[in-house]
Amino acid sequence: MKKKLKVLIAASEAAPFVKTGGLGDVIGALPQALKKAGAEVAVVLPLYETVSAHWRSEMTFLGNFNLTLAWRNLYCGVYELRSNGVTWYFIDNEYYFLRKNLYGHFDDGERFAYFSQAVLASLPLTGFAPDIIHCNDWQTALVPAYLRLNYSGELYDRISTVFTIHNIEYQGRYSDDTLVDVFGIDRRYFDSGLIESDHDVNLLKAGIVLSDRVTTVSPTYAREICEDPAKGHGLEGILNAERGKLDGIINGIDTVLNNPADDKRLWKKYTSPDGKAENKKKIRAMLGLPDCDAPLIAMVSRLVDHKGFGIVADALPRLLDRPVQIAVLGTGDWQYEQLFRDYAQRYPGKVSAQITFDSDLATKLYAASDMFLMPSLSEPCGLSQLIAMRYGSVPIVRHTGGLADTVTEGMKGTGFVFNDATANDLLDAVDRALTCWADQKSWAILAERAMSCDFGWEPSAAKYMEVYRKAIDCHR
Repeated sequence: MKKKLKVLIAASEAAPFVKTGGLGDVIGALPQALKKAGAEVAVVLPLYETVSAHWRSEMTFLGNFNLTLAWRNLYCGVYELRSNGVTWYFIDNEYYFLRKNLYGHFDDGERFAYFSQAVLASLPLTGFAPDIIHCNDWQTALVPAYLRLNYSGELYDRISTVFTIHNIEYQGRYSDDTLVDVFGIDRRYFDSGLIESDHDVNLLKAGIVLSDRVTTVSPTYAREICEDPAKGHGLEGILNAERGKLDGIINGIDTVLNNPADDKRLWKKYTSPDGKAENKKKIRAMLGLPDCDAPLIAMVSRLVDHKGFGIVADALPRLLDRPVQIAVLGTGDWQYEQLFRDYAQRYPGKVSAQITFDSDLATKLYAASDMFLMPSLSEPCGLSQLIAMRYGSVPIVRHTGGLADTVTEGMKGTGFVFNDATANDLLDAVDRALTCWADQKSWAILAERAMSCDFGWEPSAAKYMEVYRKAIDCHR
Protein backbone atom coordinates (compact mmCIF):
# COMPACT_ATOMS: atom_id res chain seq x y z
CA MET A 1 0.00 0.00 0.00
CA LYS A 2 1.38 3.39 -1.01
CA LYS A 3 2.36 5.59 1.93
CA LYS A 4 0.31 8.77 2.30
CA LEU A 5 2.14 12.04 1.89
CA LYS A 6 2.13 13.84 5.23
CA VAL A 7 1.73 17.62 4.91
CA LEU A 8 1.95 20.17 7.72
CA ILE A 9 0.62 23.61 6.75
CA ALA A 10 1.98 26.52 8.80
CA ALA A 11 0.06 29.79 8.60
CA SER A 12 -0.85 32.85 10.63
CA GLU A 13 -4.62 32.48 10.13
CA ALA A 14 -7.27 30.09 8.88
CA ALA A 15 -11.06 30.07 8.71
CA PRO A 16 -13.17 29.24 10.63
CA PHE A 17 -10.90 29.77 13.65
CA VAL A 18 -9.43 33.18 12.88
CA LYS A 19 -9.45 35.21 9.67
CA THR A 20 -8.65 38.72 8.47
CA GLY A 21 -8.61 38.17 4.71
CA GLY A 22 -7.98 35.89 1.77
CA LEU A 23 -5.14 33.97 3.44
CA GLY A 24 -7.57 32.77 6.09
CA ASP A 25 -9.98 31.54 3.42
CA VAL A 26 -7.22 29.68 1.57
CA ILE A 27 -5.82 27.93 4.65
CA GLY A 28 -9.34 27.11 5.78
CA ALA A 29 -10.17 25.29 2.53
CA LEU A 30 -6.90 23.84 1.18
CA PRO A 31 -6.43 21.12 3.88
CA GLN A 32 -9.70 19.39 3.01
CA ALA A 33 -8.86 19.47 -0.70
CA LEU A 34 -5.41 17.98 -0.03
CA LYS A 35 -7.01 15.27 2.10
CA LYS A 36 -9.31 14.37 -0.80
CA ALA A 37 -6.22 14.30 -3.05
CA GLY A 38 -4.72 11.59 -0.84
CA ALA A 39 -2.56 13.46 1.68
CA GLU A 40 -2.56 13.24 5.45
CA VAL A 41 -2.87 16.87 6.52
CA ALA A 42 -2.29 18.88 9.67
CA VAL A 43 -2.29 22.65 10.15
CA VAL A 44 -0.51 24.70 12.82
CA LEU A 45 -1.73 28.16 13.88
CA PRO A 46 -1.13 30.61 16.72
CA LEU A 47 -3.73 30.41 19.51
CA TYR A 48 -4.93 34.01 19.33
CA GLU A 49 -7.25 35.67 21.82
CA THR A 50 -9.88 35.88 19.07
CA VAL A 51 -10.19 32.09 18.72
CA SER A 52 -13.66 31.53 20.18
CA ALA A 53 -14.59 29.63 23.33
CA HIS A 54 -16.51 27.20 21.14
CA TRP A 55 -13.34 26.09 19.36
CA ARG A 56 -11.28 26.13 22.55
CA SER A 57 -13.76 23.73 24.13
CA GLU A 58 -13.05 21.25 21.31
CA MET A 59 -9.26 21.32 21.86
CA THR A 60 -7.07 18.83 23.72
CA PHE A 61 -3.99 20.08 25.57
CA LEU A 62 -0.99 18.02 24.40
CA GLY A 63 1.61 19.58 26.72
CA ASN A 64 4.16 22.33 26.92
CA PHE A 65 7.91 22.90 26.78
CA ASN A 66 10.41 25.75 26.82
CA LEU A 67 11.56 27.17 23.50
CA THR A 68 14.70 29.20 22.78
CA LEU A 69 14.53 32.29 20.58
CA ALA A 70 17.80 34.24 20.53
CA TRP A 71 18.50 34.93 24.23
CA ARG A 72 14.91 34.23 25.33
CA ASN A 73 13.66 31.11 27.11
CA LEU A 74 9.92 30.99 26.33
CA TYR A 75 6.85 28.95 27.26
CA CYS A 76 5.22 27.03 24.41
CA GLY A 77 1.92 25.19 24.88
CA VAL A 78 0.37 22.99 22.19
CA TYR A 79 -3.31 22.19 21.70
CA GLU A 80 -4.89 19.80 19.20
CA LEU A 81 -8.28 19.80 17.48
CA ARG A 82 -9.51 17.22 14.97
CA SER A 83 -12.13 18.18 12.42
CA ASN A 84 -13.28 16.38 9.26
CA GLY A 85 -10.14 14.30 8.98
CA VAL A 86 -7.74 17.24 9.40
CA THR A 87 -5.69 17.82 12.56
CA TRP A 88 -5.26 21.40 13.75
CA TYR A 89 -2.50 22.37 16.18
CA PHE A 90 -2.53 25.66 18.09
CA ILE A 91 0.59 27.23 19.58
CA ASP A 92 -0.13 28.86 22.93
CA ASN A 93 1.84 31.77 24.33
CA GLU A 94 -0.29 34.49 25.89
CA TYR A 95 2.44 37.15 25.81
CA TYR A 96 2.62 36.95 22.01
CA PHE A 97 -0.91 35.96 21.02
CA LEU A 98 -3.36 37.10 23.71
CA ARG A 99 -4.00 40.39 21.88
CA LYS A 100 -7.03 41.93 20.20
CA ASN A 101 -5.57 42.11 16.67
CA LEU A 102 -3.62 39.49 14.76
CA TYR A 103 -1.20 41.95 13.15
CA GLY A 104 0.06 45.48 13.50
CA HIS A 105 1.98 45.16 16.79
CA PHE A 106 5.42 46.68 17.37
CA ASP A 107 6.93 43.21 17.91
CA ASP A 108 5.31 41.30 15.02
CA GLY A 109 8.71 40.15 13.81
CA GLU A 110 9.49 38.61 17.18
CA ARG A 111 5.99 37.14 17.54
CA PHE A 112 6.15 35.28 14.24
CA ALA A 113 9.78 34.27 14.68
CA TYR A 114 8.61 32.62 17.90
CA PHE A 115 5.76 30.95 16.03
CA SER A 116 8.13 29.70 13.30
CA GLN A 117 10.42 28.16 15.91
CA ALA A 118 7.41 26.63 17.66
CA VAL A 119 6.20 24.99 14.43
CA LEU A 120 9.40 22.95 14.36
CA ALA A 121 10.01 22.51 18.08
CA SER A 122 6.49 21.15 18.66
CA LEU A 123 6.80 18.24 16.22
CA PRO A 124 8.05 15.67 18.78
CA LEU A 125 5.16 16.61 21.09
CA THR A 126 2.49 16.34 18.38
CA GLY A 127 3.84 13.09 16.98
CA PHE A 128 3.14 14.35 13.44
CA ALA A 129 6.22 13.68 11.27
CA PRO A 130 5.66 15.61 8.04
CA ASP A 131 7.20 14.94 4.65
CA ILE A 132 6.35 18.54 3.73
CA ILE A 133 6.00 21.74 5.72
CA HIS A 134 4.01 24.18 3.61
CA CYS A 135 4.66 27.75 4.82
CA ASN A 136 2.64 30.83 3.90
CA ASP A 137 3.71 34.48 3.66
CA TRP A 138 6.33 36.28 5.71
CA GLN A 139 4.86 35.26 9.07
CA THR A 140 6.10 31.69 8.53
CA ALA A 141 9.00 32.41 6.17
CA LEU A 142 11.54 31.64 8.92
CA VAL A 143 10.41 28.02 9.23
CA PRO A 144 12.68 26.89 6.33
CA ALA A 145 15.52 29.01 7.74
CA TYR A 146 15.25 27.62 11.27
CA LEU A 147 14.87 24.09 9.88
CA ARG A 148 18.17 24.39 8.03
CA LEU A 149 20.05 26.29 10.71
CA ASN A 150 18.82 24.86 14.02
CA TYR A 151 17.39 21.37 13.50
CA SER A 152 18.80 17.97 12.56
CA GLY A 153 18.12 14.30 13.19
CA GLU A 154 15.83 11.66 11.76
CA LEU A 155 12.61 13.65 12.26
CA TYR A 156 13.89 16.88 10.71
CA ASP A 157 16.33 15.73 8.01
CA ARG A 158 13.50 14.15 6.01
CA ILE A 159 11.36 17.32 5.87
CA SER A 160 11.02 19.23 2.59
CA THR A 161 9.65 22.76 2.51
CA VAL A 162 7.28 24.65 0.22
CA PHE A 163 6.75 28.39 0.62
CA THR A 164 3.73 30.23 -0.80
CA ILE A 165 3.75 33.97 -1.50
CA HIS A 166 0.17 35.22 -1.20
CA ASN A 167 1.11 38.90 -1.55
CA ILE A 168 4.71 39.97 -2.13
CA GLU A 169 4.06 43.51 -0.91
CA TYR A 170 4.25 42.25 2.68
CA GLN A 171 7.78 41.02 3.26
CA GLY A 172 8.61 41.20 6.96
CA ARG A 173 11.39 43.78 6.69
CA TYR A 174 13.43 44.79 9.74
CA SER A 175 16.68 46.62 10.43
CA ASP A 176 19.83 44.50 10.47
CA ASP A 177 20.31 44.96 14.23
CA THR A 178 17.31 42.67 14.80
CA LEU A 179 19.01 39.66 13.22
CA VAL A 180 20.81 38.30 16.28
CA ASP A 181 18.82 39.90 19.10
CA VAL A 182 15.28 39.26 17.79
CA PHE A 183 15.59 36.39 15.34
CA GLY A 184 18.55 34.53 16.82
CA ILE A 185 20.26 34.16 13.43
CA ASP A 186 24.02 34.50 13.00
CA ARG A 187 25.25 37.63 11.24
CA ARG A 188 27.01 35.64 8.54
CA TYR A 189 23.65 34.64 7.01
CA PHE A 190 22.85 38.33 6.58
CA ASP A 191 26.28 39.13 5.14
CA SER A 192 26.01 36.24 2.67
CA GLY A 193 22.67 37.60 1.39
CA LEU A 194 20.44 34.72 2.49
CA ILE A 195 18.20 36.96 4.59
CA GLU A 196 19.28 40.44 3.44
CA SER A 197 17.62 42.78 0.96
CA ASP A 198 18.44 46.48 0.55
CA HIS A 199 20.43 46.38 3.81
CA ASP A 200 17.44 45.10 5.78
CA VAL A 201 16.52 41.74 7.22
CA ASN A 202 13.90 40.41 4.80
CA LEU A 203 11.99 37.38 6.07
CA LEU A 204 10.14 36.79 2.80
CA LYS A 205 13.45 36.55 0.97
CA ALA A 206 14.63 33.94 3.46
CA GLY A 207 11.53 31.87 2.71
CA ILE A 208 12.13 32.15 -1.04
CA VAL A 209 15.82 31.25 -0.91
CA LEU A 210 15.75 28.51 1.71
CA SER A 211 12.60 26.60 0.70
CA ASP A 212 12.80 23.63 -1.64
CA ARG A 213 9.94 24.94 -3.79
CA VAL A 214 8.14 28.29 -3.97
CA THR A 215 4.61 28.93 -5.17
CA THR A 216 2.42 31.95 -5.63
CA VAL A 217 -1.28 32.19 -6.21
CA SER A 218 -1.58 32.49 -9.99
CA PRO A 219 0.62 31.81 -13.04
CA THR A 220 0.43 35.41 -14.26
CA TYR A 221 1.38 36.78 -10.83
CA ALA A 222 4.34 34.38 -10.77
CA ARG A 223 5.54 35.91 -14.03
CA GLU A 224 4.78 39.50 -13.00
CA ILE A 225 6.75 39.39 -9.75
CA CYS A 226 9.79 38.13 -11.67
CA GLU A 227 9.60 40.55 -14.60
CA ASP A 228 7.99 43.76 -13.35
CA PRO A 229 9.80 45.76 -10.64
CA ALA A 230 6.50 47.42 -9.72
CA LYS A 231 5.06 43.97 -8.96
CA GLY A 232 8.23 42.37 -7.54
CA HIS A 233 8.64 45.07 -4.88
CA GLY A 234 12.42 44.78 -4.80
CA LEU A 235 12.59 40.98 -4.89
CA GLU A 236 12.32 40.49 -8.66
CA GLY A 237 16.07 39.83 -8.89
CA ILE A 238 16.10 37.01 -6.35
CA LEU A 239 12.88 35.60 -7.80
CA ASN A 240 14.45 35.44 -11.23
CA ALA A 241 17.46 33.68 -9.72
CA GLU A 242 15.10 31.16 -8.07
CA ARG A 243 12.62 31.01 -10.95
CA GLY A 244 13.30 27.34 -11.63
CA LYS A 245 11.59 26.40 -8.39
CA LEU A 246 8.65 28.84 -8.69
CA ASP A 247 5.12 27.75 -9.66
CA GLY A 248 1.87 29.72 -9.91
CA ILE A 249 -1.24 27.91 -8.66
CA ILE A 250 -4.67 29.55 -8.72
CA ASN A 251 -6.54 29.54 -5.43
CA GLY A 252 -9.89 27.79 -5.33
CA ILE A 253 -13.08 28.78 -3.58
CA ASP A 254 -15.35 26.85 -1.27
CA THR A 255 -17.99 25.64 -3.72
CA VAL A 256 -20.13 24.21 -0.93
CA LEU A 257 -20.38 27.50 0.94
CA ASN A 258 -20.61 29.51 -2.28
CA ASN A 259 -23.40 27.60 -3.97
CA PRO A 260 -26.38 29.59 -5.29
CA ALA A 261 -28.41 26.39 -5.55
CA ASP A 262 -28.22 25.83 -1.79
CA ASP A 263 -27.27 29.15 -0.19
CA LYS A 264 -29.53 30.04 2.74
CA ARG A 265 -28.27 33.63 2.66
CA LEU A 266 -30.15 34.30 -0.59
CA TRP A 267 -33.74 35.40 -0.95
CA LYS A 268 -34.15 32.86 -3.75
CA LYS A 269 -31.85 29.97 -4.62
CA TYR A 270 -31.11 29.31 -8.27
CA THR A 271 -29.15 27.10 -10.66
CA SER A 272 -28.87 29.34 -13.73
CA PRO A 273 -28.41 33.10 -14.26
CA ASP A 274 -32.06 33.66 -15.13
CA GLY A 275 -32.84 32.73 -11.52
CA LYS A 276 -31.08 35.85 -10.23
CA ALA A 277 -33.99 38.19 -10.91
CA GLU A 278 -35.73 37.81 -7.55
CA ASN A 279 -32.49 38.48 -5.67
CA LYS A 280 -31.88 41.61 -7.75
CA LYS A 281 -35.38 42.88 -7.07
CA LYS A 282 -34.99 42.33 -3.33
CA ILE A 283 -31.58 43.94 -3.04
CA ARG A 284 -32.66 46.96 -5.02
CA ALA A 285 -35.47 47.47 -2.53
CA MET A 286 -33.05 46.95 0.35
CA LEU A 287 -30.52 49.48 -1.03
CA GLY A 288 -33.09 52.04 -2.18
CA LEU A 289 -32.45 51.55 -5.89
CA PRO A 290 -35.44 51.61 -8.24
CA ASP A 291 -36.38 48.50 -10.18
CA CYS A 292 -35.49 49.03 -13.85
CA ASP A 293 -33.96 47.41 -16.94
CA ALA A 294 -30.45 48.72 -16.29
CA PRO A 295 -27.81 46.21 -15.20
CA LEU A 296 -26.66 46.26 -11.60
CA ILE A 297 -22.86 46.53 -11.26
CA ALA A 298 -21.43 45.42 -7.91
CA MET A 299 -18.09 46.17 -6.28
CA VAL A 300 -17.21 44.26 -3.10
CA SER A 301 -13.73 45.28 -2.07
CA ARG A 302 -11.35 47.18 0.13
CA LEU A 303 -11.56 50.76 -1.11
CA VAL A 304 -7.85 51.39 -1.69
CA ASP A 305 -5.58 52.47 -4.53
CA HIS A 306 -4.17 49.07 -5.49
CA LYS A 307 -7.72 47.73 -5.90
CA GLY A 308 -8.13 50.25 -8.73
CA PHE A 309 -10.33 52.80 -7.02
CA GLY A 310 -8.27 55.68 -8.39
CA ILE A 311 -9.36 54.49 -11.86
CA VAL A 312 -12.95 54.16 -10.68
CA ALA A 313 -12.89 57.68 -9.23
CA ASP A 314 -11.74 59.07 -12.58
CA ALA A 315 -14.32 57.05 -14.51
CA LEU A 316 -17.32 57.51 -12.22
CA PRO A 317 -18.79 60.77 -13.65
CA ARG A 318 -18.84 59.28 -17.17
CA LEU A 319 -19.83 55.81 -15.94
CA LEU A 320 -22.99 57.27 -14.43
CA ASP A 321 -23.92 58.70 -17.82
CA ARG A 322 -24.42 55.06 -18.89
CA PRO A 323 -27.65 53.15 -18.17
CA VAL A 324 -26.28 51.35 -15.09
CA GLN A 325 -26.78 51.09 -11.35
CA ILE A 326 -23.78 50.70 -9.04
CA ALA A 327 -23.70 49.06 -5.61
CA VAL A 328 -20.48 49.37 -3.58
CA LEU A 329 -19.70 47.42 -0.41
CA GLY A 330 -16.51 47.81 1.58
CA THR A 331 -14.27 50.00 3.69
CA GLY A 332 -10.85 51.48 3.05
CA ASP A 333 -9.19 54.81 2.43
CA TRP A 334 -11.15 57.82 3.61
CA GLN A 335 -11.19 59.59 0.24
CA TYR A 336 -12.86 56.63 -1.49
CA GLU A 337 -15.33 56.02 1.32
CA GLN A 338 -16.35 59.68 1.12
CA LEU A 339 -16.40 59.64 -2.69
CA PHE A 340 -19.02 56.89 -2.79
CA ARG A 341 -21.04 58.43 0.04
CA ASP A 342 -21.15 61.68 -1.94
CA TYR A 343 -22.18 59.97 -5.18
CA ALA A 344 -24.87 57.98 -3.38
CA GLN A 345 -26.34 61.25 -2.10
CA ARG A 346 -26.12 62.95 -5.49
CA TYR A 347 -27.41 59.96 -7.49
CA PRO A 348 -29.76 58.10 -5.09
CA GLY A 349 -31.39 56.15 -7.92
CA LYS A 350 -28.10 55.01 -9.44
CA VAL A 351 -25.55 54.54 -6.64
CA SER A 352 -25.66 52.67 -3.35
CA ALA A 353 -22.69 52.96 -0.98
CA GLN A 354 -22.52 50.51 1.92
CA ILE A 355 -19.34 51.55 3.72
CA THR A 356 -19.04 48.55 5.98
CA PHE A 357 -17.89 44.94 6.12
CA ASP A 358 -20.86 42.59 5.83
CA SER A 359 -20.25 39.07 4.48
CA ASP A 360 -23.98 38.30 4.29
CA LEU A 361 -24.65 41.40 2.21
CA ALA A 362 -21.63 40.59 0.05
CA THR A 363 -23.14 37.23 -0.85
CA LYS A 364 -26.48 38.85 -1.62
CA LEU A 365 -24.69 41.30 -3.94
CA TYR A 366 -22.89 38.50 -5.78
CA ALA A 367 -26.25 36.81 -6.31
CA ALA A 368 -28.16 39.96 -7.28
CA SER A 369 -25.69 41.76 -9.52
CA ASP A 370 -25.46 41.36 -13.28
CA MET A 371 -21.85 42.56 -13.51
CA PHE A 372 -18.95 42.59 -11.05
CA LEU A 373 -16.32 45.31 -11.43
CA MET A 374 -12.77 44.51 -10.25
CA PRO A 375 -10.27 47.00 -11.75
CA SER A 376 -7.25 46.09 -9.57
CA LEU A 377 -3.82 47.56 -10.29
CA SER A 378 -2.35 44.38 -8.81
CA GLU A 379 -4.14 41.17 -7.82
CA PRO A 380 -2.09 38.08 -6.87
CA CYS A 381 -5.09 35.80 -7.36
CA GLY A 382 -8.38 37.35 -6.36
CA LEU A 383 -11.29 35.43 -4.93
CA SER A 384 -14.09 37.93 -5.54
CA GLN A 385 -14.19 37.43 -9.31
CA LEU A 386 -14.35 33.65 -8.78
CA ILE A 387 -17.24 33.96 -6.34
CA ALA A 388 -19.00 36.43 -8.64
CA MET A 389 -18.83 33.97 -11.52
CA ARG A 390 -20.07 31.18 -9.26
CA TYR A 391 -23.19 33.29 -8.68
CA GLY A 392 -23.60 34.20 -12.36
CA SER A 393 -22.34 37.80 -12.08
CA VAL A 394 -20.21 38.57 -15.15
CA PRO A 395 -16.81 40.06 -14.18
CA ILE A 396 -15.26 43.20 -15.66
CA VAL A 397 -11.58 43.08 -14.66
CA ARG A 398 -8.16 44.50 -15.42
CA HIS A 399 -5.62 42.17 -17.02
CA THR A 400 -3.32 41.50 -14.06
CA GLY A 401 -2.34 38.59 -11.82
CA GLY A 402 -5.04 36.04 -11.14
CA LEU A 403 -7.67 38.17 -12.88
CA ALA A 404 -5.85 37.55 -16.16
CA ASP A 405 -5.78 33.80 -15.47
CA THR A 406 -9.43 33.40 -14.53
CA VAL A 407 -11.41 35.83 -16.72
CA THR A 408 -11.29 35.69 -20.51
CA GLU A 409 -12.92 37.81 -23.18
CA GLY A 410 -14.05 36.75 -26.62
CA MET A 411 -16.50 34.39 -28.29
CA LYS A 412 -15.84 31.75 -25.65
CA GLY A 413 -14.99 34.15 -22.85
CA THR A 414 -16.32 34.54 -19.32
CA GLY A 415 -16.27 38.32 -18.88
CA PHE A 416 -14.70 41.58 -20.02
CA VAL A 417 -11.01 42.45 -19.63
CA PHE A 418 -9.18 45.76 -20.01
CA ASN A 419 -5.41 46.29 -20.04
CA ASP A 420 -4.51 49.88 -19.23
CA ALA A 421 -5.04 51.28 -15.75
CA THR A 422 -7.06 54.22 -17.09
CA ALA A 423 -10.64 55.43 -16.88
CA ASN A 424 -10.95 55.25 -20.67
CA ASP A 425 -9.98 51.58 -20.82
CA LEU A 426 -12.32 50.74 -17.94
CA LEU A 427 -15.20 52.55 -19.64
CA ASP A 428 -14.48 50.76 -22.93
CA ALA A 429 -14.83 47.42 -21.10
CA VAL A 430 -18.09 48.56 -19.50
CA ASP A 431 -19.39 49.64 -22.92
CA ARG A 432 -18.57 46.22 -24.37
CA ALA A 433 -20.48 44.66 -21.49
CA LEU A 434 -23.46 46.98 -22.09
CA THR A 435 -23.47 46.10 -25.80
CA CYS A 436 -23.67 42.42 -24.88
CA TRP A 437 -26.31 43.19 -22.23
CA ALA A 438 -28.51 44.79 -24.89
CA ASP A 439 -28.76 41.36 -26.56
CA GLN A 440 -30.23 39.39 -23.67
CA LYS A 441 -29.84 36.07 -25.47
CA SER A 442 -26.09 36.62 -25.86
CA TRP A 443 -25.86 37.85 -22.27
CA ALA A 444 -27.58 34.74 -20.95
CA ILE A 445 -25.07 32.54 -22.78
CA LEU A 446 -22.13 34.56 -21.39
CA ALA A 447 -23.45 34.53 -17.81
CA GLU A 448 -24.12 30.78 -18.01
CA ARG A 449 -20.57 30.19 -19.26
CA ALA A 450 -19.11 32.21 -16.38
CA MET A 451 -21.32 30.41 -13.88
CA SER A 452 -20.29 26.98 -15.15
CA CYS A 453 -16.55 27.54 -14.54
CA ASP A 454 -14.98 25.14 -12.04
CA PHE A 455 -13.03 27.09 -9.46
CA GLY A 456 -13.21 24.48 -6.73
CA TRP A 457 -10.11 23.47 -4.80
CA GLU A 458 -9.65 20.03 -6.40
CA PRO A 459 -7.56 21.15 -9.45
CA SER A 460 -5.43 23.42 -7.25
CA ALA A 461 -4.87 20.67 -4.67
CA ALA A 462 -3.70 18.31 -7.41
CA LYS A 463 -1.13 20.91 -8.52
CA TYR A 464 0.05 21.39 -4.92
CA MET A 465 0.54 17.64 -4.65
CA GLU A 466 2.78 17.82 -7.74
CA VAL A 467 4.78 20.64 -6.15
CA TYR A 468 5.17 18.65 -2.92
CA ARG A 469 6.62 15.72 -4.87
CA LYS A 470 9.03 18.05 -6.67
CA ALA A 471 10.11 19.46 -3.28
CA ILE A 472 10.81 15.97 -1.97
CA ASP A 473 12.77 15.04 -5.12
CA CYS A 474 15.01 18.12 -4.94
CA HIS A 475 15.49 17.72 -1.16
CA ARG A 476 16.89 14.20 -1.53
